[in-house]
Amino acid sequence: MTTPLHETTLASKPSGDVLAIRGGRPLHGRVDVKGAKNLATKAMVATLLGETASTLRDVPDLSDVAVVRSLLEVHGVRVTEGDEPGALVFDPSDVESAHFEEIDAHAGASRIPILFCGPLLHRLGQAFIPDLGGCRIGDRPIDFHLDALRKFGAVVEKLPSGIRLSAPNGLKGANIHLPYPSVGATEQVLLTAVRAQGQTELRNAAIEPEIMDLIAVLQKMGAIISYEPNRVILIEGVSTLRGYDHRSIFDRNEAASWACAALATDGEIFVGGAKQQEMLTFLNVFRKAGGWFDVREDGILFRRDGELKPVIVETDVHPGFMTDWQQPLVVALTQAHGRSVVHETVYENRMGFTQALVKMGADIVVHPHGLQDGPRRVARRDLEQAAVITGPTPLHGADIVVPDLRGGYSHVIAALTATGESKVSGVDILSRGYEKFLDKLTALGADFDVIG
Repeated sequence: MTTPLHETTLASKPSGDVLAIRGGRPLHGRVDVKGAKNLATKAMVATLLGETASTLRDVPDLSDVAVVRSLLEVHGVRVTEGDEPGALVFDPSDVESAHFEEIDAHAGASRIPILFCGPLLHRLGQAFIPDLGGCRIGDRPIDFHLDALRKFGAVVEKLPSGIRLSAPNGLKGANIHLPYPSVGATEQVLLTAVRAQGQTELRNAAIEPEIMDLIAVLQKMGAIISYEPNRVILIEGVSTLRGYDHRSIFDRNEAASWACAALATDGEIFVGGAKQQEMLTFLNVFRKAGGWFDVREDGILFRRDGELKPVIVETDVHPGFMTDWQQPLVVALTQAHGRSVVHETVYENRMGFTQALVKMGADIVVHPHGLQDGPRRVARRDLEQAAVITGPTPLHGADIVVPDLRGGYSHVIAALTATGESKVSGVDILSRGYEKFLDKLTALGADFDVIG
């Protein structure tokens, strides 16, 4: 078995569990973003569908990528380094069944294994999925996935330790209407429908840029997929697919995170690899909040444009304001002059990270059932929360614990914004979504030590 990508650069990831951060210093410099985690991991799963080898480029060096690589290798996929840094080659010619214990051991806390179902059912006629982990930001039911797989003809058996799936009569195209435009469920349908017999019509599909990039990957493999108006995707199943050669779309979540860091610390950060088109909604809010940006051929420069201003934000599925963007933005809004409101409509438990910000001096009130007043662009959901941020409030150092990936990043940026020293525990989780995170902080002039 080849060495996982993340093990070749261990010095570049958070090696300790605690960062001692001395804040109050603006971040200045350049960071580069590579391929999106939310595309790379799904494109890696897609290699199971091909009859020949695939090459994926700009693969980020993240723990989630390492998990998917390990799971592919457990199933017999040979993974090797490609012809350029960040390129991986996947040879699926020897795919075989894996023992449940091995899958469980390699899956860890990742939720990616559920996406293995369709490809493995096509390839092997069966799939085993352990209990699913991931960031604890609210209920992420897999019912959308399982309901879709059943419509394709899969037999689902729930066990105490996970889920066993089989397809005794093969998989056939289906008409599927998602109750919510779930990214994961849309990916599941795409990865299953491309080799199912007949046509699949998916309604209320997610249309995030990473979804469109996955469709591009599958089309390169020989799939027939068309995107219709009103979130409708049509897939005509084919009997075989070949490998692909593809360069991942950039990670817009990481790009937005560094932009918010520039805003919060009153710094200036050039994000190499960031592109305007995929960040239009974010850039509009960034500008309204008092940010300034310059779109260049090789990236985007971010900084403040005078005094920060309050904004009202409603998270939503694409093309709305991403839920992954609101957490780092909230840190910057603690420094805005006035009252900001962030309506979280995607996940029901994503405001817990604000408790640490309040501990550091922020004026944030979370309404656990949302706010009823005021005009809304995004329809209310029963699960939504709202945070009211009143600023500016000086932040001071504190001892805080990382709750999840984006919340953890936000805690680090809050510590860099605050005066005094903060100890941020649990930073290892940042290796799931931020490549060479400590190296990038150092390049931007952050003052910190790794403890432990």
